[in-house]
Parts: sequence; structure tokens; C-alpha cells
Amino acid sequence: MDRLPPREFAKHLRRNATEPERRLWQILRAHRLGGLKFRRQVPMDGYYVDFACLRAKLIVEADGSQHAELGDGARDAHFLAKGFLTLRVWNNDIMGNPDGVAVEILRVGMERLR
Repeated sequence: MDRLPPREFAKHLRRNATEPERRLWQILRAHRLGGLKFRRQVPMDGYYVDFACLRAKLIVEADGSQHAELGDGARDAHFLAKGFLTLRVWNNDIMGNPDGVAVEILRVGMERLR
């Protein structure tokens, strides 16, 4: 599966999104969050980011317990060096407090545009 061209693999990831990713996409899609335009499963520099607002240089990652073990620090540092901030949102928060998650993403996105 990972041998697919990046755009095809991104399509595969979109079609096979987790429930928290689907719920977060409902919050972010169609400029619903303060007019910010997010894309999902974006291939960037050899990585696939869950959601990206290119204008605000904001990456939003829906994280489950596997990310606590993976150590995404190098990945985050790579994007930070390119001017992108990675905001990690726990799946439990997406499922249990979607309004709070939306408020935080909006706050950070608007702050990044200043």
C-alpha cells in the first residue's frame, strides 16, 4: 500500500479514515472553522499530515495512543523548521469534546494568521 504514488496513497488514507478523523473533518471542512481552508491527508515532504491549513501554516493531527509511543518529535521539528506548527489533538477529545477541539483549533489558526 505504501508503494502507491503519494496522491493515490493520500486518497487511500482519506477513504479509510478513523472515526475521530472523520469527525474532525466534519468540523474543519468547507471553511466551516472561521473561514480557514483545511485539506486532509496531505502529502508533505515524505509525510502524510492528517489536516493542513496552508495559509495559516497549521497542521492538525488526530492522535491516538499509538502516537505516544511513536515519538513524532522529529517530524514536528521538520515542519516547524518550514514554518508550520503541528497541533496534536487526542482522539478522546475529538470524540468527547468536539466543540472544545474546534475552539482550540480556531484560536490557534487565527493566531497563526496574525
